[in-house]
Amino acid sequence: MDRLVNTVRPYAWGSTTAIPELLGTPPTGEPQAELWMGAHPAAPSRVDRGAGPVALGEAIAADPEGELGTEAVRRFGPRLPFLLKVLAAADPLSLQVHPDPDQARAGFALEEAHHVPLDAPHRNYKDAGHKPELICALTPFEGLCGFRPPDATAELLAALDVDALKPYADLLHAHPESAALREVLTAVLSAERTAMAETAGQAAAAAGRLADRDGPHRAAYAAYASIARHYPGDPGVIAAMLLNHIRLQPGEALYLGAGVPHAYLQGLGIEVMANSDNVLRCGLTPKHVDVPELLRVVRFEATTPAVLRPEADVDGAEVYETPAPEFRLSRYALAPGSAPHPLDARTAQILLCTAGTALLRGEDGGELSLARGESAFVPAGERAELMGEGSVFRATMAS
Repeated sequence: MDRLVNTVRPYAWGSTTAIPELLGTPPTGEPQAELWMGAHPAAPSRVDRGAGPVALGEAIAADPEGELGTEAVRRFGPRLPFLLKVLAAADPLSLQVHPDPDQARAGFALEEAHHVPLDAPHRNYKDAGHKPELICALTPFEGLCGFRPPDATAELLAALDVDALKPYADLLHAHPESAALREVLTAVLSAERTAMAETAGQAAAAAGRLADRDGPHRAAYAAYASIARHYPGDPGVIAAMLLNHIRLQPGEALYLGAGVPHAYLQGLGIEVMANSDNVLRCGLTPKHVDVPELLRVVRFEATTPAVLRPEADVDGAEVYETPAPEFRLSRYALAPGSAPHPLDARTAQILLCTAGTALLRGEDGGELSLARGESAFVPAGERAELMGEGSVFRATMAS
């Protein structure tokens, strides 16, 4: 068992207080957006096994099968296949989509063949992996996820009563679903920027007015008006209006597969994902937007976001089931005096205490106490049990 020393990423959209409050540290006044737990080379956790701190990825590379298990290395290679984060959004993140495995491999290979530097601002694929992810709310959490049915979006746009949006509403009514969504998103992202900025401003003002009235899209209008205040004139303001607005309550989660456009808007959550950095942006960002590649990756189909709630598992945990093979997220509600929870030792695991105090005890009698905000890495094959009082999230590979 190893206590993890983790890195906080200071992205501009991050909360200045949420992660410091979780960690029990004073705020710096600067945004603290994400706390990373894992072996991603951009911000690896560190462990100390007696010879001084080393990156978790280096410890794994020294003995992949010992750290991850033989089966995990066979399936995913000699690296930890998941990344666990605490995400603290005060402002909207970029509107984005992730590629599927084939798209990621092909896109990465093509950019490598063209010698595009990994840190080039126009680079789309930082690695050859896909990036399914799960977000679980710790506080009320707001976001956008997947396309709304075209007819419903046409009604939402028509209610704004903005002349420049009427052709989009007509297209959404007139075409089959996939063609309608593709044509409208293409038109929005390819439009002349000055004209689109004016349209986005008019739409945002109208959304602000409608947010003050009763109606089925009141919360969505409020979200779109807020987005526009952070990204005035951005084409992503209109693109966001094509998407479902969602609110998660603490303990609820959302799974995001390949091709699903989404954006997180506000809240504190636990995020677990495949260990990849591949993001194609649709807007709400000053960063590069590759429209042709984006349109190749997006799945143009209406969806109803499926809110996940944890299901009881045999070891006393609550599990968020997803189709992703790289990760599995569990939650333990620890009560004083209750029997210890034995942890499945078949795969490596990361545990994060989010409330109270947890105690990890190994079969050799060794113990590791985790206060709120602290985390640990347990290698595959190392048997341990969990007890204490509070709440612990556990990330493993799917069995």
